[in-house]
Amino acid sequence: MTSKHQRDDYLCDNDDEYLTKIVVDTCARTFYMYSNTGQMREVECEEVDQFMDVLELVRGVVDDEMVVYAKPLVAS
Repeated sequence: MTSKHQRDDYLCDNDDEYLTKIVVDTCARTFYMYSNTGQMREVECEEVDQFMDVLELVRGVVDDEMVVYAKPLVAS
């Protein structure tokens, strides 16, 4: 299966700051994006479809080594 998202479509000319890690929190439907400068950006999705679209984009253009998944919270 090929992604409709290509890495080259999302490259930028800014060499000063770049993405180093993305934490995907499936329970909260939120993405936490960390840069080499220590900045953190949060992308919160209200709808499941919106979350899935962002997840597809992340999987299509970001190296697998940079993506980690938060452990789900479960009540015992």
